[in-house]
Amino acid sequence: MFLERLTLFNFKNYAEANLHFDQSIYCFLGNNGSGKTNLLDAMHYLSMTKSSINPSDAQNIRLGEKQFIVKGEFVVGSKKQEVVCSYQAGQKKIVLEDGRDSTKFSEHIGKYPVVMIAPQDIELIWDGSEIRRKFFDSLISQVDRVYLENLIVYTTHLRQRNSALKLFAQNGRVDEDLLFSYDQKIIPSGELIHQRRKDFLKGFLGAFKQHYQNLSDSNEDAYINYQSDLDQNDLADILTKNRERDWLAQRTHAGIHRDDFLFLLNNQEVKKFGSQGQQKSFLIALKLAEFQAITEKKKFKPLLLLDDIFDKLDDIRIQKILQLISNGTFGQLFITDARPGRCEEVLTQAQLKTGMVKIENGKFV
Repeated sequence: MFLERLTLFNFKNYAEANLHFDQSIYCFLGNNGSGKTNLLDAMHYLSMTKSSINPSDAQNIRLGEKQFIVKGEFVVGSKKQEVVCSYQAGQKKIVLEDGRDSTKFSEHIGKYPVVMIAPQDIELIWDGSEIRRKFFDSLISQVDRVYLENLIVYTTHLRQRNSALKLFAQNGRVDEDLLFSYDQKIIPSGELIHQRRKDFLKGFLGAFKQHYQNLSDSNEDAYINYQSDLDQNDLADILTKNRERDWLAQRTHAGIHRDDFLFLLNNQEVKKFGSQGQQKSFLIALKLAEFQAITEKKKFKPLLLLDDIFDKLDDIRIQKILQLISNGTFGQLFITDARPGRCEEVLTQAQLKTGMVKIENGKFV
């Protein structure tokens, strides 16, 4: 897959922008706050119909304006396709593919996949289970539409179930029929999601382990342990056993929304016992395995977006990534850097032909 053109209108700090890409590697150069990361985020929006940074679409509109538009022209195989995402304050966002309205965003996810490595990704290691679930949910959703559709069903009815539990607590009585109706929607979707998470991880682990060993030059046992309430009981029994507890707490205690993916190194949690270098290697290995999983499933390479990568990794890990780039592991690659000289020097030494785009306050210089 190749992104030929990116056009922005009132997106974040860009009033207007129009970029044409004819090479496989581009560096966006500029000071912090100039708008480098916003270009990568626009690509992410075209792929996932949402920002990687701001959960609210309204926060992506340029200050003082009421609407933003992001347009991308892709080449997938031999076919050219145009994607337009737009949002106007107070209205529903619109996603167009070659002029046709995508009424179900879930059908768009995975058509133009991206893998993004950004400074905030270290939260995958440091934070709680929710962010790790989101990582795997986003990854699996790009390669498995049935998974995404069931995730939407589960999330929607779980939210409704929790709202009902709060209402029951206020009224002092439980509507068993209403609760049963929500459970009948949640149970089949939850069971499917649990099984597909397990199946996906089996294939993912091999690539992940290989990338970790390459990055760390070690034989350390890097592992991901998937933990779920459904490992021991089926979801129907879990919901029944926890019904009174759920009512008292006004929320659903157990289910696949409580699953976790434990990141382990030699059987110890990386976030507690891993060094800074081990944590970085673990994180990059996760992202490289994500890239490999999407490539194998889609039969083409996703865009790879590296945000401020040279500033966050040491020389050894940078060289490992550059070696992968030189070997043709990746397809189209976009990099941001606040130090123009460093980016140019590193890529020139690796004998990589690179397009350089300098940015100042949302303008190209």
